[in-house]
Amino acid sequence: MRDAAVIGSAARRDLAPVAPGLMARSSDVARHILEQVQQQIPEYSRPIEGVFGKAIVDGVEQGVLEFLRRLLQPETARDNTAELFRLLGKYEVSEGRGIDVLHSACRVGARVGWQALSDFGQRVGLPVSTMCELAAALFAYIDELSALSHEGYTAARARAAGALERRRKRLLDQLLGEQGLPVSVLAERAEAAAWPLPPRVAVVVLAAEYGTDVRQQAPPELAEDILVDLESDHPCLIVPSGSRGARWAELRDKLPGWRMTVGPFVEPGSARDSLRWAKHAAALVETGVLADEPVTDCADHLVTLWLLGDPALARQLVDEAMAPLEGLSEKQRERLAGTLAAWLETRGGAPDIAGRLGIHPQTVRYRLHQLEELYGERLTHARGRFALTVALRARALLRAGPA
Repeated sequence: MRDAAVIGSAARRDLAPVAPGLMARSSDVARHILEQVQQQIPEYSRPIEGVFGKAIVDGVEQGVLEFLRRLLQPETARDNTAELFRLLGKYEVSEGRGIDVLHSACRVGARVGWQALSDFGQRVGLPVSTMCELAAALFAYIDELSALSHEGYTAARARAAGALERRRKRLLDQLLGEQGLPVSVLAERAEAAAWPLPPRVAVVVLAAEYGTDVRQQAPPELAEDILVDLESDHPCLIVPSGSRGARWAELRDKLPGWRMTVGPFVEPGSARDSLRWAKHAAALVETGVLADEPVTDCADHLVTLWLLGDPALARQLVDEAMAPLEGLSEKQRERLAGTLAAWLETRGGAPDIAGRLGIHPQTVRYRLHQLEELYGERLTHARGRFALTVALRARALLRAGPA
């Protein structure tokens, strides 16, 4: 496909005197193309980083240089862009997108490139015939790049697990995206991905253990109810609620070489909150605040995470603390929660608590007996009492709302 971007000898003679100026502008044009692609293509608006980001930057820069070399120095031109654009097509599959997104980016690049060429040609006085040849060469070159990316995309898609796996990856991305999904849409997407929508899910953030090249391992065989992303720059799982310890032990066995940070269980529509907390816990492991263990479960560190400042996590802590009272009426829950808070704050006897609450001491004794049955050892261990104290204080603050 080296014939693309070839111009006649007369046009090349016209370009020869201005070739240095044209080459000097290549980096500016590449940068402008990249800016316009990010502005006009929503899928590329995120920060350009990671393996895919580097490929995009390299593709734009090398694409511009290769085009100019074919125009000005065809004997030195190389097919460096061919494999790169095939690779970009493959990345579109791994990102769960259609090839039309990359082709749209190519069209943006063509428009920006042509604008730069036409401005330059007018400024240096290139003949109209030469400008026409440049336009034809540019759009032929864009067609070539689009065809190369389509080759890569088709090859990668053929190797992929199929449409179902792509839908599952897209569902994972949407669950963890900033926009979220309405409940009705979420149910529809989950059904299309053959994923039974669970009442609650936890996001598991994965990181390779030090010195382990997990990318060389064979893909693990995980349960069908788990949404999996091991290919992106930020690998993770979405796991439905179940037996915590047993589930994490099973995943640990099937994912050798990976460290797992487990976010709290939340409703599926709030999965991005679980992801955020898991990332926060993983960062605390990295800084040494939390112990570096094969599995770090946020449920074991809710107090630590909340004390670092997160209102949504405070609500999660309150839910954990109030869980033993769930089977009671609202009035019973409020009475027992108030009695528990008073006992934790004063650690006094029934008369002291009764005076604080304005009730009879015998009523306090009855309620304390109920609390002992409901909470068990959490009331006898210092760590459990501390967590309840913080949770009930957070509950009061959340109810009070902003000042």
